Amino acid sequence: MNCFEDFRVKPGSKICLDKIDPSFKDCYNKRKEATPVIKELDARIRAQQYLMYAEQKHSLLICLQGRDAAGKDGTINHVLGAMNPQGCSVTSFKQPSKEEAAHDFLWRCHKVAPAQGHVAIYNRSHYEDVLVQRVHNMVPKSVWSERYEHINNFEKLLSDRGTLILKFFLHIDADEQLKRFKQRIDDPTRHWKISESDYIEAGYWEDYTSAFEDALNKCSTIYAPWFVIPANHKWFRNLAVASIVADTMEALKMAFPKPSVDIDEIKKKYHSLNKQDIQEGLAASPKRSK
Repeated sequence: MNCFEDFRVKPGSKICLDKIDPSFKDCYNKRKEATPVIKELDARIRAQQYLMYAEQKHSLLICLQGRDAAGKDGTINHVLGAMNPQGCSVTSFKQPSKEEAAHDFLWRCHKVAPAQGHVAIYNRSHYEDVLVQRVHNMVPKSVWSERYEHINNFEKLLSDRGTLILKFFLHIDADEQLKRFKQRIDDPTRHWKISESDYIEAGYWEDYTSAFEDALNKCSTIYAPWFVIPANHKWFRNLAVASIVADTMEALKMAFPKPSVDIDEIKKKYHSLNKQDIQEGLAASPKRSK
């Protein structure tokens, strides 16, 4: 078992985020040591997604959660970007629209769950309703405390229908978050990422820690596990997520479906057409003068 499997939150456990080192990087010391490994993992992910799209028996749902500037966008770009867009979708969940707010809190997530053969990535997810709404007292405790069971039932439903679910909490510390906020301020190409709410939410650090811990502890199951990914080093974050995704997809033992046609007959037709094309080409070509 590799170290990445150790990031899995075991069902019924009581993890404490303050005891998990967000700067952990295992045996890798520098980005350049991890880069060729990540490229190999990306190739494995690409191959497995192709198999999933062809087989049409399974689907994959990846949920990304984390504090502001934890690297959700970066993870999608550098790791999950290896997938073919034809069979992959990304949905970012922000403040609910008027239509979304008029439905149950799982509605907007359920309608974009992956179809068989497809991969869906949630940038934030249904867990926002036990995070933001809890921290800011947008709904009473009697409401949000019941949502953990609803979430587990929702994920069990997807799993029973053949959806593989992987949930990643990208774990950074307060110093790293502040460093990334400064990078956004200093780099004009990142100004578009700046949100006033990021700085407001940072003031609720401990409240969010408690909310994240409850979500991780109450909703990590055999069929929909949570992984706490040390994310202070972006390259190690990419390595860890890619490794877990690749290993989990390969464990499905997917295979290409059998052809729906007689390949031998198709070969005969191909060779017949190919021979005919050659003959017609020769007949149409001008004769050479002697």
